[in-house]
Amino acid sequence: MGCRLVLPKRTLMRLVRTPDGVQLDPSGKAAGRGAYLHNDRTCWERALKGALANALKVELTEQDRLFLHGIMSSLPAGEPAQGSQDQG
Repeated sequence: MGCRLVLPKRTLMRLVRTPDGVQLDPSGKAAGRGAYLHNDRTCWERALKGALANALKVELTEQDRLFLHGIMSSLPAGEPAQGSQDQG
């Protein structure tokens, strides 16, 4: 999503749009529109500039942004290890 690198879904973090806002979906099975991001701060920074809201088809609330920035701040900086262009 943010960096457009393709990796297996199991190596990505899934976010899901719920009636209560955007939430992390560790199981990858929660109901709702989802989007996948690498566990990498650079990918999240790019996604939060607009691609994530577009993918989830939602306007991110301030609460969503605070939640997502909290997750992002715990992630390592840099690019994901491997993959090819076009997803993630």
